[in-house]
This record gives sequence, structure tokens and C-alpha cells, in this order.
Amino acid sequence: MRHANEAAPSRHKDRARIARQVVLPFRMSLAISIKSIRVRFLRSMVTVASLVLAVAFLSFILTGTEVAGGVLASGRPELRVALIEAGYDLPAVAPAGATAATEAARLGASPKERWIVILSLLVCTVGIVNAQLMAVTERFREIGTMKCLGALDRFILRLFLLEAGMQGLAGAFAGALVGMLGAVAAGLVRYGFVAVSQLSPAGLLRVQAVSMAVGAGLSLLGVVYPAIVAARMRPVEAMRAQE
Repeated sequence: MRHANEAAPSRHKDRARIARQVVLPFRMSLAISIKSIRVRFLRSMVTVASLVLAVAFLSFILTGTEVAGGVLASGRPELRVALIEAGYDLPAVAPAGATAATEAARLGASPKERWIVILSLLVCTVGIVNAQLMAVTERFREIGTMKCLGALDRFILRLFLLEAGMQGLAGAFAGALVGMLGAVAAGLVRYGFVAVSQLSPAGLLRVQAVSMAVGAGLSLLGVVYPAIVAARMRPVEAMRAQE
């Protein structure tokens, strides 16, 4: 019994040592993820394109609110009328004692616009999940080979999360930029140069940050389930799936 008890800690140390040996460094995981994106570039672009469209719409709505706030802050009556014609819920004349913050609070997105944004982001997430599940199916043999070589579940999970993170940041940045430029261009057409002159750089940075955070978060959220499926796959099943 004593020999068995003494051998138990030794076995635990051996297992811990083996676990450390089979886990590749983060730099190697990043290199493998980048190579995988290059190999499956067209499929990656489909995922990124859906994310760009959803984030662009979100950024367009948020930037449009920033543009309207700057136009309202100009204090010009004709621009106030233009905002009302554009669909903003504003009185024809500013109420007595109303502050800029109180007036700006009326410029938020309408409930209809909020629901459209939520639905577009939801559809985008479903599309990402579907694309990632298809990517897992195409990579059965690759996953099985890595597992046979000693890759742990967390390494497979890390690969998928890294790929989704890079795609999410790229798509979110492009979408936020496209939506912002579109909203500013629409403001120029509707309100004139004041739409640009009254814009707050801090407000635009906030819109960019929020849009990118939402886009990257959706990309990671959409890959969680496919990544878990890939990580839990047994090597024998993965190798046999494409035979």
C-alpha cells in the first residue's frame, strides 16, 4: 500500500509534465490560425462579410445620432426643422429651459431601428455559427491529426477562438468604418457642412469602439459552440469521418 501511495504523486507529476509538453506556445497557435485563415480565405471572407454588414448598420445608426446631436447643437431653426423631417421626435421650438443634454436625449434610435439592429446582429451570429460548424466539418482530419499528435482540447479551442477573434476584429473595424462614413455622407447631403463641423471626435471614437466591441463579441460568441464541438471530438471519430 505504501508503494502504491508513493507512486501516485509520481504519476500525477508525469501527467502534468506531459500536459506541459503537448501544449504549444501562444505564438505557434497564432501562426497556425493565420495559416488556416489563408487556406480557407473565401470561407473566412463570407463570415467577415456578414459581420461587416451587421456592424456597418449599427455604426450607421450610432453615427447618425452623433451627427444629429451636432446639428441640433448648432441652434439653427432650419436645421431643427430638417431633423424633425428626418424623423426625430423634437418639438418645433426648443422648450424654455431645455438644455443641450435634454434635447440630445430625444435623438436616440427609435424602437423600430433598435429592433432592426438587434435582428441584424442576431442573424449575423447565426450565420457565423453555421459557417464555423461547416469549417469544423471540413477540418475533421486536421483536428484528428492534431489530437493524435498530442494536442489537448484547450489547444483546439484556442485555435478556433483565435481565428474568430481575428476575423471579428477585421470585420468589425471595416464595418464600423463603412457605417460611420455612410452616416457622415448622409448627414452632409441632408444638413450640409454643419453635419461635419459640429461632430465630436470623442463621439466618433466612442461609436468606433462600441461597434468594434459588439462585432468582435458576436464573432467570439458565434464560434463558442463549434469550437467546443471540435475540441471534444475523439481522434478516432475525426480520422474516420472523412474516410
